[in-house]
Amino acid sequence: MTADSKQKRILSGIQPSGKLHLGNYFGAIKQHIALQEEGNCFYFIANYHALTTIRDTAKDFADAQKQPVTAADLLRQNTLDVALDYLALGLDPAKAIIFRQSDVPEVTELTWIFSTVTNTGLLERAVSYKDKVDKGIEASVGLFTYPVLMAADILIYRSHLVPVGQDQVQHIEMTQDIAGKFNRAYSEIFPIPNYRLDRGAKVPGTDGQKMSKSYGNTIDIFAEGKPLEKAVMGIKTDSTPMGQPLKPETCIVFTLYSLMATDSEREALAADYRAGRIGYGGAKKLLKAKLDAYFGPARDKRKHLAADPSCVEDVLRAGAKKARAEAKETMALVREAVGMLPRSVG
Repeated sequence: MTADSKQKRILSGIQPSGKLHLGNYFGAIKQHIALQEEGNCFYFIANYHALTTIRDTAKDFADAQKQPVTAADLLRQNTLDVALDYLALGLDPAKAIIFRQSDVPEVTELTWIFSTVTNTGLLERAVSYKDKVDKGIEASVGLFTYPVLMAADILIYRSHLVPVGQDQVQHIEMTQDIAGKFNRAYSEIFPIPNYRLDRGAKVPGTDGQKMSKSYGNTIDIFAEGKPLEKAVMGIKTDSTPMGQPLKPETCIVFTLYSLMATDSEREALAADYRAGRIGYGGAKKLLKAKLDAYFGPARDKRKHLAADPSCVEDVLRAGAKKARAEAKETMALVREAVGMLPRSVG
């Protein structure tokens, strides 16, 4: 790693909204893990953001599990699960900082200061806000001002690069607008961050749509045994009988298998498809075996980490200590710039 790349600050937030699935991994997490070799990575678990939806999530969870659960308990568990998942999948605390968003309360102060230079018209144009309200999520002030908190998340660490999906690009553009407006109004404190689109694979769900918890078509990263078998065997296929040629290009099973297969494995299975040597049932068994092999080591590591949650808590607290030191340094500059502290002498 060069000295220049080490200075680049990369930030991403992960919502603790439930079990992570193959779409999360191949679409973003795999790239996040790789980025820890490129610069100073700050990965926060966005529990402040989760408060905008956690009550609905808790209700849905309770209905599905047929047992009561409080929003607070679910948020705690989901937050721990995200930390466990990232650490098990390869995030190295010696290379990247992982922490709870709420362990750096300075971010909420910066959110307020940013709200004083942000026009409501900018927020009213947020597509994600409109989409969430259309889906029945309560139109709370928190949901409306979500982009301001996101800007504070990014800028309080004076981040240079934010890996995002296409649906988050507008939020980064709003962050750029907010940073520029603050800098012009007070002082050139914040770098204007750029985004990098997560160029991960487009992962189909078990029904052929984009894999998403909202569609109920996911395969969890850490599923195993009967739950994994049920998810894989439930993948939608056509009615082509055994012995007839299959089209790998249009098969969900083949697409998912290809995410983890070597080139030779992919070519061999494609040949078997076209020659009619394998049916969908056999292909699904190959997919399950590939998932077990690919994620098996991470599953074992996760079980080991979960057996000692205090170790995970230590990682989060250590990450928060480092992140908060950066946040405090930024806020000292901000407070002085806006007139909340005496002007520095010297």
